[in-house]
This record gives sequence, C-alpha cells and structure tokens, in this order.
Amino acid sequence: MNESAYLGEERVGKLLLKFAVPCILSLIISCLYNIVDQIFVGHGVGPLANAATGVIFPITVVGWGLSLFFGDGAAAFLSIALGKKEPEKIHKSVGNAMLGSFVTGALLILAAYLWGDDLLLLLGGTSANLPLAHEYGVIIYAMIPLALVQNCLAAIIRADGAPRYAMIAMTAGAVLNIIGDPIAIYCLHLGIAGAAWATILGQFVSFVICVAYLWRSKTFKLSLKSFVPDFKVLGNLCRLGLSSLLTQLCIVATTIVNNVLFVKYGYAWNAQYGGDVALAAFVVIMKLFQIVLNVAFGIAMGAQPIVGYNYGAKKYGRVKRLLVLVLLWTGGLCLLFTLFFESVPQLFIAMFGGTAGEGEFTALYREFAIPCLRIYLMFITFGCLQKVCAIFLQSMGLAKLAAPLSFLRDLLLIVFAFLLPLGLGVMGVAWAAPLADVSALLITAPVMIWLWRRLSAYSRSAKAEEDEKTPEVA
Repeated sequence: MNESAYLGEERVGKLLLKFAVPCILSLIISCLYNIVDQIFVGHGVGPLANAATGVIFPITVVGWGLSLFFGDGAAAFLSIALGKKEPEKIHKSVGNAMLGSFVTGALLILAAYLWGDDLLLLLGGTSANLPLAHEYGVIIYAMIPLALVQNCLAAIIRADGAPRYAMIAMTAGAVLNIIGDPIAIYCLHLGIAGAAWATILGQFVSFVICVAYLWRSKTFKLSLKSFVPDFKVLGNLCRLGLSSLLTQLCIVATTIVNNVLFVKYGYAWNAQYGGDVALAAFVVIMKLFQIVLNVAFGIAMGAQPIVGYNYGAKKYGRVKRLLVLVLLWTGGLCLLFTLFFESVPQLFIAMFGGTAGEGEFTALYREFAIPCLRIYLMFITFGCLQKVCAIFLQSMGLAKLAAPLSFLRDLLLIVFAFLLPLGLGVMGVAWAAPLADVSALLITAPVMIWLWRRLSAYSRSAKAEEDEKTPEVA
C-alpha cells in the first residue's frame, strides 16, 4: 500500500529516528509502571517492599513475553507482508495475535491464583516479604489478560506506522500510575496494595486507547473473521515472535535464579538480614537494567518495520545501513548509561529509598547495593548489543538464528551465577552478569559478520537482476 512505500524510499537515518524515539519512550514508559511502584513503595513502605515487588516481577515478565510472542510476531509479519505487497494477509494475523494474548494471559492468572503463595516462595519469597508480595500480587494478576492485549497491540500499532500513537497510549497509563501511587500510598494509606491499584488503573487506560486504534489502522481492517483461530497464521506468528518470547522468559529465569541465589548467599554473608538485603538491592539493580535494555529494545524494535519492509522488498543495501545505525545508536546510549552507573551509583540506589536513616538493615543495604550495582551493570553495553542483534535477525524473519541468540546471554548468566558464588560468595552472583555480557557478544559477532556478507551478496545479486531488466539506451 502507498502509505508504507516511504519505508523503502525515505533516508534510513530519518526513518529510524521517527520510529525508534517513540518506541524507546513507549518501552521506557511501560517499565515505569513497575519502577514507579518500586520508588514509592521503597520510600513509603520500605526496602522490604522492594523485595516483595521483585518476587512478583517474574510473573509479570512472563506475561510481557507472551504479549510480545504474539505482538512482535504479528508486527514482523505485517512489515514483511507490506514489503512483499501482500497486505491482504495482515488482518488475520492481528486478530489471532490479540486472541492469543488474551487467552494465554487468562491461563497465566489462573495458574498464579491457584498456585498461590507456594509459587511466590519458589520465586524468592521469604517469611519476611511474603505477606507484602501476596498483597501486591493478587491485585496485579487481575489485569494481566487485558495488559497483554494492550502490549500486543502496541507492537502492531508501531509496525502499522503509528509509533507516536503507541507512545501516547503508554504515556497516558503511566501518568495515571505516577499520580495514583502517592495518592494511594500516602493519602489513602493503602500501602503496597495502593501501588498495585494505581498500576492496573493505568494499564486499563492504555488498553482502551490501544483498542481504539483498531478503527483508524492504516494497513488492515478487522472483522469477526479476523478473530477465528487459524493455526497456520498462529504458527507463523509464533515462529516470528519466538525470539521475543525467549528473551522475556530468559529474563524470568535469570531473575528467579538471581532471587534465589542472592537470598541463599546473602544469608551466608549476614545470617539475620543478608538475604532480604541482597534481594532488595538486586531488585533495584534489575529496574535500572530494565531501563537500559528497553532503550536498546526500543532502537531495535523501532527499526523492525523498516528492516522487515526493506528485506521483503529486496532492498538489502538499506538493511545494511540500518544494521550499522542500530548498533551505533545502541552502543553510544548504553555507554552513556554505564558512565553514570559507574560514577554515581549511590544516586541511583537512593532513588528507590531504603538508604535514609540508621539501623543495621539500612547500613547493610548501603554497604551491599552500591558495589553490587557497579559490578552487575559494568558491561551492560555488550549485553544490549547482543540482544539487539537477535531482534534484528527476527525482523528479517530469520527465526532459527534469532531464537538461540535471544537466550544466549541469559543462559550463560545462569551458568556463571551458579558457579562463581562457590568461590566469591554473594558477590559472585553479581559478577556473573558482566562475564555473560562479554561472552555472549563474542559468540554473536561471527553470526553478524556472516549476515553482513550475506546481505552484501544479496545486494549484488539484486543489482545484477535490476541491470538485466533495464533496457540499454542506444
């Protein structure tokens, strides 16, 4: 369709700026839900509440992963279909993606409610933080199906050429959450439950705005037939979205492993408070990690519709230029974050509360959190570049390459997290992250070199075909 032709004609730098900036802001805003909760409960309830929200975090990330499984799959399918001039196939992929997100979200909350506190204990809950985690979780669970549909639609809306609309939808919900948190916690005295109610209110508003987009979409029109389950369509979506799902599931796996190991070795470090101190610090560090990762994801996912369109249209030179820009932008911004984390870690730790006042818990928290942050985020640039490479491959439809690379860094982190504490104690868990970041990028580099050579060969072949079709001028 003519509306999308500019993806193959406009300067790639200008296109990437247009798509990546709203995408970055959307993802940053989406993670603000949890981060804002973390800040307000850290100051209003205490660092133990930070540990409690960290116990619920893996469940919400599983939901996020399921929404991207369908949403990113549909977005990649949409972009490639437009590049191939096959827009009539898009509406079923959108309808089935929404249906898949809702159904899997419903199954997720059913499992969470039925499993109950036993699940929270497996995710790093302790006798101290379990009551708070339960109070927060039972409210958050209720919104998961609609939150998954909203996040799925956000990916589709960006691919449909409306990244600003997706950003507005996310912003509206986040602003409500930011306003609602202090009112619920400080004015209504609802504690950690107030943070949960503010979160689901913001998510519901974002959901309504995203659904409203369906009546103004550019490349598809939905009907009841769009929502009839089509297993061939779902298979294509799942293949293209598998990398996104694996990325999120790996975050869940590493979070759970880190939760459990920080608690275990934290108590070995300090028998009375060490486990909850280490867990509270790790939860804060993961929020900072999530911000940087979402900046990287925003660049790569902003490039996704442009990459998919141009790859489908056989404009391989433009795909190569996009790859260079994505890596340069990711590397530059992540290095800037790293500079701040290494220079003033105490500033970021203080943002989330728990450092004011005296007492053994607070003193131990300060003592542990600052060096742990410096170590864990030391080579985050390498880890983000590796993740971006996997998303780029997914954008081109190369699912078999993207899928294993999407979980490579996290698999390495889990292995190192089990091994290093045997000699280094609780700080060994933190050292696993930079070691995994470096190792994963070294393994991914040869794959990207191969991709560059393949694109160069395709570009030469496409040019030769074009030259043959062009009649000679006498």
